[in-house]
Amino acid sequence: MANSSAGIKKDEYADCPGFLRDFLYYALSIRNLSPRTVDGYAVDLRTFFRFLRRFRGEVQDELMLEEISIKELSFDFVQAVTKAEVYEFMYYITRERGNASNTRARKLCSIKAFFRYYVNKKNLLESNPALDVDSPSLKKALPRYLSLEECLELLRSIQTEFTERDYCIITLFLNCGMRLSELVGINLTDFKEETIRIVGKGNKERTVYLTEACQAAIEPYLAARAALTNLKDRNAMFVSKRTGKRLTARRVEQIVAECLAQAGLAGKGYSPHKLRHTAATLMYRSGQVDMLALQEILGHANVSTTQIYTHISRTQLDEAVKSSPLAGIKRVKKQASPKKEEDAPQPQDEDGVAMADLQ
Repeated sequence: MANSSAGIKKDEYADCPGFLRDFLYYALSIRNLSPRTVDGYAVDLRTFFRFLRRFRGEVQDELMLEEISIKELSFDFVQAVTKAEVYEFMYYITRERGNASNTRARKLCSIKAFFRYYVNKKNLLESNPALDVDSPSLKKALPRYLSLEECLELLRSIQTEFTERDYCIITLFLNCGMRLSELVGINLTDFKEETIRIVGKGNKERTVYLTEACQAAIEPYLAARAALTNLKDRNAMFVSKRTGKRLTARRVEQIVAECLAQAGLAGKGYSPHKLRHTAATLMYRSGQVDMLALQEILGHANVSTTQIYTHISRTQLDEAVKSSPLAGIKRVKKQASPKKEEDAPQPQDEDGVAMADLQ
């Protein structure tokens, strides 16, 4: 079932039962999901089926969940899964494991996708037991990004063992808003005049125009790259100076971390993905890019994903509030009016009767 073109190794998911491997291979080869996404499915579903074995009393309670084998499970095990068991699992990862809401939502998504495959594609199940299980509510956190000043300092500070390459990497991240996997996969043949072809999630292609800054960074890097005498991956855009092979995603993460540290930005939680957020935020803030154009540039399937970049900075909020015509108005205490003569206290006799009442 597996083949090398789908990025599946010979022993991939060897500890999974056959029905789980079928689903994972389908996700890789037919749906064209990234290996990282499918690995996430594998982790989540292993945990789910291990939990079910213990919940059903098939293994000793003393066993750690990671020690429970699921390799020999048959499809009968899957057919017996109920909605109640899905709820039990969600309760378990909430109370026992303390999983955050986004982690719980991801695991439920993996379970739903698995059963959807066997209901809709394989027709081996009549219903999806997780279909009507509500996903945990998620707090929509605003994306973190570098300020314009931090971007400029980052670009000014780059001095590495291969400065031309690393400056080009940071520049493309900050100008094109590409994902880490997309940058690593760039080939020389992807460039055409002033554009670059980017292959995103699900092998979806998009064309992004290169800014003057990108072109100015690419030219010296290509000259330095051409001078390498040990090139192995000749079509790979970004290669290792030492091995001549295409850079891995992990190596690019290290390069970005090194450049951030040189700019004094280490420890702030920035990463290649935060550089993507930065590019998108700066584009939107410029006022020259509308939401649909930004969606196309970033390669989002839905514009709702792109809308996170409509967030407003604290400075803008502060300025908006202060611009109100009422922003400078302060309370003025009203001066007491002089009391009228009839309001003044009247002299009273010794019995407390007002003298005026006696007249």
